[in-house]
Amino acid sequence: MTTTVAQLRAALGEQPWLDEAVARVSAEPGAIGRLFPAAGRKCGREPVAPGWSADEAARAVLLDALPADRISGEVADLYRYGDAAEKRAVLKALPLLPIGGDAVPLLHDAIRTNDTRLVAAALGPYAAHLDPPAWRQAVLKCVFMGVPLSAVDGLGDRADAELAGMLASFAEERRAAGRDVPADALAVLESLREG
Repeated sequence: MTTTVAQLRAALGEQPWLDEAVARVSAEPGAIGRLFPAAGRKCGREPVAPGWSADEAARAVLLDALPADRISGEVADLYRYGDAAEKRAVLKALPLLPIGGDAVPLLHDAIRTNDTRLVAAALGPYAAHLDPPAWRQAVLKCVFMGVPLSAVDGLGDRADAELAGMLASFAEERRAAGRDVPADALAVLESLREG
């Protein structure tokens, strides 16, 4: 179940800076470019909700304050110019925003990186917008990089025979090289073979 923006805001507790920042972004959307990076300093980085740190939650709240017609453009800019923590916050917030499939290019970019945190965030609930070939490649990249497959939202629903073939080939290559195959990849492969 996806956490809502309202739940994230409640989990943050008393945050006068965030309340002021939300009002500012609502009135002047371009202000988010200055406020988004400050969330870590102003709100902290401790965990506040399952899978969310305070800075990520605050950034999701700020994104939600944008007028609907500005969300896609601002999200793209914040991701493009953000540091790794800001990019991860954008990726995690995507399923909470009325953005449709507009942000799929951000997922493609994150999946091309070697940052395991970005790859994992890209495979959250918003990854439902990835087409099947791109999604399968991203899952395989998780296995290759050591990202736990528990990070892949909807894995049980989307895994198919093609993914099974890709995982089987990967496992054969690893074994031939004398290397271990991640246990979660073997478990997914086994469940696909049984299904």
